[in-house]
Amino acid sequence: MSPRPRGFDLNHALDAAMATFWDKGYAGTSAQDLVESTGLGRGSLYNTFNSKRGLFEAALRRYDTEWTSRLTTLLEEGEGPARERIRAVLLSVVDEETADTPEHRGCLVVNTAMEMAGQDPEITEHVRGTFARMQTALRVSIEQGQRDGSMAGDQEPQALAVFLLNSMYGLRVLGKVSDRATLSALVDQILPPAPRATP
Repeated sequence: MSPRPRGFDLNHALDAAMATFWDKGYAGTSAQDLVESTGLGRGSLYNTFNSKRGLFEAALRRYDTEWTSRLTTLLEEGEGPARERIRAVLLSVVDEETADTPEHRGCLVVNTAMEMAGQDPEITEHVRGTFARMQTALRVSIEQGQRDGSMAGDQEPQALAVFLLNSMYGLRVLGKVSDRATLSALVDQILPPAPRATP
């Protein structure tokens, strides 16, 4: 087996591989693409991750650590009433998808769901787990919003969480072809109106 090169940085390699899979998809990414993006030899890559698929699974976990966790942290630890935290998450998705960069990559997990879910049981389960994690964070925030008065109490939290999750990932997909103004306007339509103050 080939030893890891001196100065091997696992997270740097995963970030580079994640970006490559994100840009090209799993099937469209070759071993040479991964060698070039990570700067590591094939021996080092396969010694560490066993296979292209093993590296892809590790890259998905890295995505959850860096991207999914950032959104759940906004929901769980952000400032202000729960409704404003949910809105902040949706707007952060808009910001990411309309950033002034040539790439409009969408969400790696959504892209993976469209490419591989239903074909690979383990990848399907990973995608399902990521969606469930976000859905739970949204449901908990909705319940908090109903308690703090920022969200109406007449909607079932689980059903609303599913709707918001679907809408959030819909923003990811639309971000490939839509502008910021369009997506920002959608956010205001997605969120249920705040309860009116009792006179």
